[in-house]
Formats: sequence, C-alpha cells, structure tokens
Amino acid sequence: MTTTTVTHRAHPIPPPVLRQLRERDDAGVRRHPVTDGNGGAPLRCCLRHSRPGERIVLVSYAPLHRWAKETGADPGPYDERGPVFIHAEECEGRSPGSGYPQAMHGARRVLRAYDAQGRILGGTLVEIPAAEVDAALSEVFENPDVALVHVRAVEFGCFMVEVRRG
Repeated sequence: MTTTTVTHRAHPIPPPVLRQLRERDDAGVRRHPVTDGNGGAPLRCCLRHSRPGERIVLVSYAPLHRWAKETGADPGPYDERGPVFIHAEECEGRSPGSGYPQAMHGARRVLRAYDAQGRILGGTLVEIPAAEVDAALSEVFENPDVALVHVRAVEFGCFMVEVRRG
C-alpha cells in the first residue's frame, strides 16, 4: 500500500492582522504590552517562543472568524476567540512555511480539522515528538473534506497555529 503525503503550510498571524490586533483585539479591546521577564510565551506572530526582555501582548484572537471572512465560509457556532501572545511591536514575523513549526510544539497538541464551511470535522490528539507532527498533519489532510487545521494546546485549548493545504 502506498501512502501519499499531503503537503501543508503553517500560517502565522499575518502582519496586517497583527497591526489590527495591536490596536484593538478581536474582543474590541486595546490590550497593554508587558515585558516578558522569563521568556517562553508562544508567539503567534513569528511562531517561536519569546525571549526574556521582549515586549509582548496577550490579545483576544478569532482565527476561524478571520479565515471565514477571507473565504466566505460561515462557521456558525464554531466561531470562537481566545488568548494569544504576539510581539507588542512589529517583528521579523514568519512567512507561511511548509512543515510544522517545531518551536511551537508542546507535550500534547490537538489537530482540530475544519471543513470548507468552518465546521469541525474532528480532532486528533498528538503526543509525539515535534518532528513527527508533519506526518500526523498529512494524515489529517488525506481527508479531502479538510480545508484547514488548527493546532491547539491541550491543557488550555489555546490556538497555536493554522495549517492549510499546499
């Protein structure tokens, strides 16, 4: 039996959206930056962890809502928002890249799959090394109904990164 690897790309929060979130987040609130004394906050702008001394801000973000606006989908009650860390000022960012951003990996992640309308198709718990997450994502994308996947932290349910085909 031959297994086909489905290519996918991890997408950080795009720079225009980051600028909006720094002004007013998806809850309509202007959040206040802090200096991260310890480092280690998972930054969704550049898909890495913060370093000690960096200025960061915790904002409310609605990733599915923003994707739906882009695609014309109507996710209905699956449209949710939650907390994400971003740099307080513009950073080097990260281009959408092939492959899972290993710096964002934790002990346990959920790969939450959505269809083209933004409805949840299912979730896959991964408790594997970061180097093996790409294979798990390829397996999820083998289902032709999967339009995108949100990688989420298990403990808090936080959105970590969006992954799309291609």
